[in-house]
Amino acid sequence: MRLLAINASYRGDQGHTRFLIDRLFRGAAAAGAEFEVVTLAKFKINHCLACDRCHTAEHYLKCVYADKDDAAGIFAKMAAADRVIYATPVYLFGVSGLLKTFLDRLYGTSDVNQMRVTRSGLFFHHVDEAVCSKPFVSLIVCDNLDPEMPKNGRAYFRTFGRFMDAPHVGELIRSGGRLFGYGRDPQAAERFPKIRAVYAAYEQAGRELALNGRISRVTQRRASQEIIPVPFFGLLKHLTPFKHKMKQKAQEYFA
Repeated sequence: MRLLAINASYRGDQGHTRFLIDRLFRGAAAAGAEFEVVTLAKFKINHCLACDRCHTAEHYLKCVYADKDDAAGIFAKMAAADRVIYATPVYLFGVSGLLKTFLDRLYGTSDVNQMRVTRSGLFFHHVDEAVCSKPFVSLIVCDNLDPEMPKNGRAYFRTFGRFMDAPHVGELIRSGGRLFGYGRDPQAAERFPKIRAVYAAYEQAGRELALNGRISRVTQRRASQEIIPVPFFGLLKHLTPFKHKMKQKAQEYFA
């Protein structure tokens, strides 16, 4: 099994997103998988110009930036992989601009004049299945604990999978990054004992990807579980009075 992670964090290899990717790949390596991380912050990815030259006879499916930036090379890595992991922090309630800019460039790999109906019954244009239809895992990371925060990102990947005919073989949500020390605070496990189970679940997710090509629902739930040691926290954090108390505690904690 060959795994490719697209790290769309502006912090590159220093962020929480990369820490969690490494946990996934620790488990994948133990199961014998090959893996690679593409850190978008290290590459030159130009914005799609919507110039449509890639849909002319002279430049058919060749972007004007094909030889001027790194997008085509990353697409080639995606085509060679068995599974792709799209890993992004939440920026202004959605996927990062780095990831969106990169995925916008898929437009230049598709013949928008050739229409089709997807397997899920949606009307869409042709896509390069070797790249766009690759089975994928979404990994969404944020500091906020409110369940509303990752919703746009989750919806984005679900829609992406349906239109691209790309099987969504795993969804991992990790909130509270700052509170839990971004995985680099040795004392975090003492304050929040469940964090050990979360990181173990990420390694299990990597093993499952390597061996089965998908992450089980049980492992997804364990990796995305609440870490705060408060009974019924998942329910309480929906209540406005409890959120005000959370705000006060957070101000005291980060003061």
